[in-house]
Amino acid sequence: MRYYNHIYFRNVSVYGYENIPNEGGVLFSPNHQGAFLDPLIIGSMTPKKITSLTRSDVFGGPLQWFLDAFQMLPVYRIRNGFSNLKKNDAIFEQCYEILGSGKFLMMFSEGGHHDEYYLKRLSKGSSRLAFQAQLKNPTKKIYLMPVGINYGHHKQPRCTLHLVYGNPLLVSQFISKTKTEAENINILRLELQNRMRDCIWLPENTDTYPLQKERINRLTTTLEFEPLKNSLSHNFEQLPKRRKLSIKRRVLAHLLGIPNLIPLWITRFIIGKFEDVVFVSSMKYAMGVFFFPLWWLVTAIPIAYGFGNLAMTYYLVVCIFSLFLRQRILLS
Repeated sequence: MRYYNHIYFRNVSVYGYENIPNEGGVLFSPNHQGAFLDPLIIGSMTPKKITSLTRSDVFGGPLQWFLDAFQMLPVYRIRNGFSNLKKNDAIFEQCYEILGSGKFLMMFSEGGHHDEYYLKRLSKGSSRLAFQAQLKNPTKKIYLMPVGINYGHHKQPRCTLHLVYGNPLLVSQFISKTKTEAENINILRLELQNRMRDCIWLPENTDTYPLQKERINRLTTTLEFEPLKNSLSHNFEQLPKRRKLSIKRRVLAHLLGIPNLIPLWITRFIIGKFEDVVFVSSMKYAMGVFFFPLWWLVTAIPIAYGFGNLAMTYYLVVCIFSLFLRQRILLS
């Protein structure tokens, strides 16, 4: 998936990779704008295996093997039933051991996903977890790692991705004996929130946010992270807006979709089953890495047997090229 990221996205730029600590346990805290796409991005781009905490209601179904393969652990919330909250004790003990042994862990501090660029107010979950892990392992180094996932578009493939690893927080520096545990955790949460905002193009939901959001598009995301962040903050009026898709481009996109009509229709049908629009990009990502190549393989074999390898090659080139060109036209 690390290599597939460079196919699904037009450009992948990683900033602050050197900020990831070389030793000690690290709790990654990314913003959450892409459903299960977010943990796949972080998991495939970090230098070590990473265990992810995710909501418990996605466990136990037909995709349990998938969650196990990606080393995901369930977190129970009050909406899952008050009696289930007790199960978190065993999960958190496992997390303390993971961090204490110098491994990587990931938890989304916003508490839920959304499809806006700004950062929601952080819950205390990740800060409390890192704080308790430090108390359980007083001689170990444990870090909270702010991460910013910046998508050029929340629904369309072939957009730009800016992945930003911020300045890590050494948790032991936030343990003060003159303050209560709740006060220490809140100070840690606020500092994490500030550092996460440094990793995001548009960190706050201001009065001008809707206008700034329109300036995140195919053209502006060719800029480096810091210049784009500064421009969006100080002179966004000078940046071009997202273009509207004209009728001619829409018709051309439909024509280019003919070679991949069936996989595109199936993808659209599956996406239609999700009420939450945040899952759109995640499902397109998953279909692109698994279903489209499988479809091309299944349809190319009969063509090779019936018309020869050259015809099969032409077929695959047309399918792949038309898909990329179609997406270039659709991306605003």
